[in-house]
Formats: sequence, C-alpha cells, structure tokens
Amino acid sequence: MTKHALLSASGSERWLNCPPSAKLEARVEEKSSEYAREGTFAHVLAELKLACYLENTTTLEYNRRLKKLKQDRFYSRELEDDVQIYVDLALEKINGAKARTKDAVVLLEAKLDYSPWVREGFGTGDLVLVTDDVLEVVDLKFGRGVQVSAVDNSQMRLYALGAINQFSVLYSINTVKMTIHQPRLDNISTAEMPVKDLLHWGEHVAKPIADLAFQGKGEFKPGVHCRFCKVRFTCRARAEEHLQLARHDFKKPPLLAEEEIIEILAISEALQSWVSDVQAYALDQAVNHNKEWPGYKLIEGRSYRRYEMRPKRRRS
Repeated sequence: MTKHALLSASGSERWLNCPPSAKLEARVEEKSSEYAREGTFAHVLAELKLACYLENTTTLEYNRRLKKLKQDRFYSRELEDDVQIYVDLALEKINGAKARTKDAVVLLEAKLDYSPWVREGFGTGDLVLVTDDVLEVVDLKFGRGVQVSAVDNSQMRLYALGAINQFSVLYSINTVKMTIHQPRLDNISTAEMPVKDLLHWGEHVAKPIADLAFQGKGEFKPGVHCRFCKVRFTCRARAEEHLQLARHDFKKPPLLAEEEIIEILAISEALQSWVSDVQAYALDQAVNHNKEWPGYKLIEGRSYRRYEMRPKRRRS
C-alpha cells in the first residue's frame, strides 16, 4: 500500500489555508472514488506509452501490458485517445528538453521529496524534465471537473521544490516551469518563475505554515479549499461560517439593491453547497452504517434504488 504524506502536495491548498485540517483529515479512512480510480488508470496508460518511446521497456513488454490494460473496465478507445493527447504534449516537451541539453534528465512518475520545506513531504511528478538552466514539472489531471491553473499553484510549486532538492547539485537551474494538462478540458496551463523566488516561497510561506499543520496547530479557516476536504461534512468552523451567512439580514425583495441581490446569490450558492455536503454525510451514515437521526427517516425511491432523508411527520 502506498504511503501518503500527511502534508501532501495535492492537498496543499487546504493545509496552507487551514493548517489544522491536515491532522483531522488523517483520522478519516482514505476512500478512492471511481473518478480517482479512472485517473490512476489513465496515468498508468500514459506512463506505459511514454516508457515505450523512451525505450525504458521492450516492444514485447509494451504490447503485453497494453493488451492487459485494454481488458480493464476503465479502458475505452475514447479514454486512450484522451491519454494520447497528453502523451503527444509530453513527447513535445521531452524532445525540446533533449534539444536544449543533450544529457537532459527525463523522469516518469518520479517521487519528489520536498521535506526540507514541508516535514515528511513528498509527492509524484508525472513528468520531470531537467536541463541546463531550466527545470519543468508536468502534471496530468484527467478529470472532467473545473479547469486548474498552474499560476500560483501550491501543488506544482511543491513538486518543483522536490525536483530542485534532487537536481540542483548536478544542474545549474535558474528557472522553473510548471505545466498542468487537462486533455478532457482542452486546458494547458503553464507558470514560470525564477528558482530564487520559488525557494523564497518555500522557506517563508510553505515552511512556517507546514510546521503548524504538522503539529495540528493554527487557525481553522473555511473557504473554497474546503471542497475536497474529508471532514467538510462535520467541520465546526465551516458550519459556523455558513450558519452566520444564513442569518444575513434579508430585506423585502422590492427594497433590494442590485449589489444586495448579487451578495445574496453568492451566499445562497455557498449555503447550498454546504447543506448538500451535510445531507450527503447524514445519508451515507444512515444507509451504510445504520445511523438513526432523531426526527428523520429513510425513504426509498420508487423508480430506482435511491434513498433520501425526510423529516418524520409530527402527530398533532
């Protein structure tokens, strides 16, 4: 079983904004979704295709493994086409790196250790290219969700720090490039920064917050970073913030100014997201763990197997 870092790069947006959340998330059992498993499959297929190009595997072994992957439940021609879009981009970058530096380092699915800045921190870089003067880290994101920018992206910066930690002794690296590719969303985002600025961020931004997070200290701070937090359903700080929003002093509709309507729309969107999370948690506990919530009962849908929580009718 793969060990996950407490302060993972993929979760860095959360623990950098809400340091104590990392320790709380560590108490929750890791559950892999279908989307995550599909993403893992896509990464395996991409790595195999690139390994064949780099001659890290034989043609015979490549064909054997590809045949096995095609029998996987996640395989489809459409998925392979999407993976190939990423592979083509990766090959373009690999060829460019080799053109700049004859002995360029090309790493696939490389473990990157950024522990000098974040205690016990490490992650996996899908593609790492090290050349004279320039280092580039490329990350494949295979979901169909929202577009992700590489600009000011803490996950990519931590990966880059890990690569700098490993290769700065061997190469004179002055510039770091960080690229996120989402082939299903036709999104390629690249950020570039001087190594000295990256090191400054690591030392003066990431490191002090990571020290707090590792100890479970700091302030709980709800925000957009809560979206994938494993304790978002029952987090008290998030609940208190949204309950406070619910107490907004609404005026009668005819008296609302345009600015107030916009504010209410923003509040309602945040409230709906939070309420949906709480409802999903309560339903999961009732269906899968026989949890009884006083005043509520499970109702099974008629058209297909679906449950929902409904208040019990009060007897008059």
